[in-house]
Amino acid sequence: MSVPSTEIESHAKSIKVAIVGAGSVGVTTAYALLLSHLAAEIVLIDIDKNRALGEVMDLSHAAHFAHAKVSVGEYENCAGATAVIITAGVNQKPGQTRMDLVKTNYGLFEQIVPQIAKHAPNTILIVATNPCDVLTKAAYELSGFPVQRVIGSGTAMDTTRFRHELGKHYGVNPRNVHAVIVGEHGDSQLPVWSLASIAGMRLEDYCKQKGIAYDEDAMDALSKRTREAAYEIIQRKGKTNYGVASVLVSILEPIITNADQLVTVSRVGDYAGVEGVALSMPCKLNSKGAHQDVELLLNEKEKEALRRSATSIKECFDTVAKRE
Repeated sequence: MSVPSTEIESHAKSIKVAIVGAGSVGVTTAYALLLSHLAAEIVLIDIDKNRALGEVMDLSHAAHFAHAKVSVGEYENCAGATAVIITAGVNQKPGQTRMDLVKTNYGLFEQIVPQIAKHAPNTILIVATNPCDVLTKAAYELSGFPVQRVIGSGTAMDTTRFRHELGKHYGVNPRNVHAVIVGEHGDSQLPVWSLASIAGMRLEDYCKQKGIAYDEDAMDALSKRTREAAYEIIQRKGKTNYGVASVLVSILEPIITNADQLVTVSRVGDYAGVEGVALSMPCKLNSKGAHQDVELLLNEKEKEALRRSATSIKECFDTVAKRE
């Protein structure tokens, strides 16, 4: 449930958010954040200052209606930010996996994250750059922040896509579908079928009550569309930006409003017997960051799939961080 606009605006009076990266995701996030009325000040940071200035000039015309200040900044302007969102990095190209980006973007994080931590030691880091899980672990180690204050956007986007697909299949509003994608924001992501429900009923029970067949082939195709959605969008338009920007704002909202909202985001922890890896699980988001209060109740098949996902992410991180 969204927080009432009057409550959001009361929180926003003292809120500053910095976005590192003035590419399509960073700028679309700035625009979505501007229209959300969640922040009083938005700072855009990019190595290409001329481009960033052009984006800020354009955004400032929208700010006329949203009553927020938008500016170009340096890393020192992260000081006092409630959250810093990192979208900077090489974008995924047609035919690439998110993991293909890891070496370049890890090297970039080695430059970016210590600067943010130096100037904004109390902020919450939100990582959107891919591969999101590997870079969430990198940001955690490079920042020295407590684990709850380094959050990857993770499978929040995949969960949104999953609910959209399920809602379309069953003819209900996606907001009435309770289902999550966990694990990697990538090819080894895991749809948690055992807990997916509509109207308080597991999917098979919902189908029985509705008098329709539970179609496993349709569910497999649906989860494949969810997993491959970004690839298809990138193949067609070269990038994804609107969905992820909206998800980043949805992650910010419970942090800014201290809402204790459950969102599937990436956080460093121990999962399925794999230690010290970042992947997505439902986390409670509030002003102190992301908290994992209750372990998700998975069946044995799902636990094994989660272990494989966690192992894949950890191996990738260890390789790029030269811990082979």
